[in-house]
Amino acid sequence: MKNYLLALFSTLLPVLIFAQDFNIKGEVLNPSTNINDGVISVTVTGGVPPYTFRWSNHSTPLNSSEATGLTEGVPYTVIVTDAVGDSKTAVYTVKSQAITEIFNGIMTPAVAALGGVLFWDPFAAVGIYDPVVYADLKLIGVPDWISGIENKYVLKQWLKPEGAEIAKNDAIAIITDKDGKEITVNSDVRGKLKHLLAEGKTIYNSDNKKHVIEEGAHNFAQVIYDKPLVLTHPNGDPLTKPIPFIVIWLVLGAVFFTIRMGFINFKGFRHALDLARGKYDDPDAPGQVTHFQALATAVSGTVGLGNIAGVAVAVSLGGAGATFWMIVCGLLGMSTKFVECTLGVKYRDILPDGRVFGGPMNYLRYGLEKRNMKGFGKVLAGVFAVLGVGASFGGGNMFQANQSFEQLAGQFPFMVGNGFWFGIVTAVLVGVVIIGGISSIARVTGKVVPVMASIYIVASLTVIIMNIQNIGPAFTAIFDGAFSPSALKGGVIGVLVVGFQRAAFSNEAGVGSAAIAHSTAKTNNPPSEGFVALLEPFIDTVVVCTLTALVLIFTGMHEVEGMAGAQLTSDAFGSQISWFPYVLALAVFLFAFSTMISWSYYGMRAWTYLFGKSKKVEFAYKMLFLVFVVIGASVSLGAVLDFSDMMILAMAFPNIIGLYIMSTEVKVDLDAYVKKLKANLLYKKQETHK
Repeated sequence: MKNYLLALFSTLLPVLIFAQDFNIKGEVLNPSTNINDGVISVTVTGGVPPYTFRWSNHSTPLNSSEATGLTEGVPYTVIVTDAVGDSKTAVYTVKSQAITEIFNGIMTPAVAALGGVLFWDPFAAVGIYDPVVYADLKLIGVPDWISGIENKYVLKQWLKPEGAEIAKNDAIAIITDKDGKEITVNSDVRGKLKHLLAEGKTIYNSDNKKHVIEEGAHNFAQVIYDKPLVLTHPNGDPLTKPIPFIVIWLVLGAVFFTIRMGFINFKGFRHALDLARGKYDDPDAPGQVTHFQALATAVSGTVGLGNIAGVAVAVSLGGAGATFWMIVCGLLGMSTKFVECTLGVKYRDILPDGRVFGGPMNYLRYGLEKRNMKGFGKVLAGVFAVLGVGASFGGGNMFQANQSFEQLAGQFPFMVGNGFWFGIVTAVLVGVVIIGGISSIARVTGKVVPVMASIYIVASLTVIIMNIQNIGPAFTAIFDGAFSPSALKGGVIGVLVVGFQRAAFSNEAGVGSAAIAHSTAKTNNPPSEGFVALLEPFIDTVVVCTLTALVLIFTGMHEVEGMAGAQLTSDAFGSQISWFPYVLALAVFLFAFSTMISWSYYGMRAWTYLFGKSKKVEFAYKMLFLVFVVIGASVSLGAVLDFSDMMILAMAFPNIIGLYIMSTEVKVDLDAYVKKLKANLLYKKQETHK
């Protein structure tokens, strides 16, 4: 008994000593005037070590007493807990030094607030869907394996039998590489072992294209947990895969309009091609640009960095299966574009000098006024216009200039640090085009869009053809990943949401921006422009986004961890032909340039709705837009860009409400147009026969 008490006392003595005066002291550091590089480190005295540090910053590990990469001007919380469960909480803020840091710090909470609306998960809120990501098992693979590794691994011997209960760090197998070197593999978790291969079988062979494409081909065992494990961020917060409200809003709208318009996205495709080719172009019809020019302008506004960087993010997060759902969402979005662009032409206002004012501002205001909803229509139109101006300066301008400069500077080192001059040159090029108005913009996009699309499509097809032997494994990976993905990819719902999200964000179907460009088309029949517009999501998502995804999958780059965005796509091209990243950098600049000139027009029309239709008002907006081009290229704006980029998505709320209300009217107009088409009553160019 004496020995037991002595042992207990000796165990508790350090606890009693250390537990006194448990305090934490923080040191805050702002090392430069660059944004998002703040540092907070804490020192603990007293308590019982070891300590855990739960930071409000997701990327800081639980065992780290220092948090880095923090936003200046934003408070961060740390909860320090000692070995016996006592804890202390402290809040620290890195002080801003530069004006950019102040702006970034102010906008970060605004981004969180807007994101709370756009990415709120209604299914999780009512308990229908649990957004927390769980893992039922742990996959055991070749140690230190990375995508692109050239080696061959064979399972030599199992050290634990099938179904064995194993502890953490237990040796479970011996594998060999192509040189015969033996590698002992240990489990990093506890659970029940499941063999995926028999002894003597090849685990991974870089010469086998199926292995290169297949997700997780380097795994040879599973450890099944006793109960599902919650996956967490480094700071210990649960990892979630929510279903964002904005995605639900856009996709439900697309499904509704597809059904309401009688699957116009499929039935009207051939006629849409005829219209875009100019078969029904009436030179005497009211408007400023041809069907093709309107299409090119709208496509240039949507085909941008999202098709390169965004798709890489989607495929790295959702795996190859996200590609399938991206295509499905793109096809559905075609119907939404039909509805909004039909209304864009129907409610446009053409001034005596030939200038056209159209888009959601007009049909939300005057279309709803026709239904005795004048006040409601004014509110929706006003909200849309404010969001449109903000989106044009940010996501449609500064974001494009910023990201295109970063991509070009990555390939051409002499450009590093010269963002201001890049911005000046880009602003001059953009200014030359936009000063001339929509006719000038349409002429340029009519030439630039086919060129930039051709460059990117040819480059993508070249990579795919070079790896054509991978076609079977690639499409197997896409189909399997779409319907039976791993928990790490968020399950079927997670992969579906990632695919839908990328498609919806990329083609902007439902956002209403394209209706502004299409309202300028020369036509006497509003539905004709709706038909032309439905080609946009097809070009943007079904063609361009899918090509990016296929390049990543065919080259095996979708399995790369720790990298996403434009760099991942660039590396995928570069893995086939060394100079391809330079071609991609040029394509990125053309994508960004064309997006800027299109969004300048979208923003100007929203601006003139708010401040008047005079040419002076238009000129003031254009000058302001060009200033923002320079700012975007030369300054790191962080949360300012994030917020203005989100405004593009927010435009979908007032727009789709109006589309729902006016969908019956569009259906009536569509039926009347189809009758004219079948009766051969539409203007058609006379075909000359030699």
